[in-house]
Amino acid sequence: MPIRAAQASDLPQIVEIYNASIPGRMATADAEPVTVAAREPWFREFDPLTRPLWISVAPTGEIQGWLSLRSFYGRPAYRKTVEVGVYTAPAAQHRGIASALLAHALSSAPASGICTVLAFVFAHNVPSLRLFENAGFVRWGHLPGVAELDGIERDLDILGRRLA
Repeated sequence: MPIRAAQASDLPQIVEIYNASIPGRMATADAEPVTVAAREPWFREFDPLTRPLWISVAPTGEIQGWLSLRSFYGRPAYRKTVEVGVYTAPAAQHRGIASALLAHALSSAPASGICTVLAFVFAHNVPSLRLFENAGFVRWGHLPGVAELDGIERDLDILGRRLA
């Protein structure tokens, strides 16, 4: 499956995939769909060389999934640390796309000067926890009850991996 840097023309499909994850209340703390216009400033924060946003493209040209590496905490001392986010289109789930995107990110990150990758995952999101654990991430923290979705308090796990 081809993986490439996202382009501005990909943003509608990226947002569609993200919005599809909201109703499940497992992958994001957003409770309502976001708009493409609202995501344009977010998209402009990415840089293919230092803070990439990659997409996996099906042979038909549709985006199957995407992965982002964003700056962590926004302070210079954390420049070698990123937060990873990965989302797969509903029709493409359970096909190894998220694993392929994550493997690509982990192998490419050192060339961008990245030494540490963090994942913030709801503790009830077992599929995502397994994805990251299978990629060598370890639980570095647990934040009990820090999110509330539909009146239910949710825990957040912080997973981390140091890169060689």
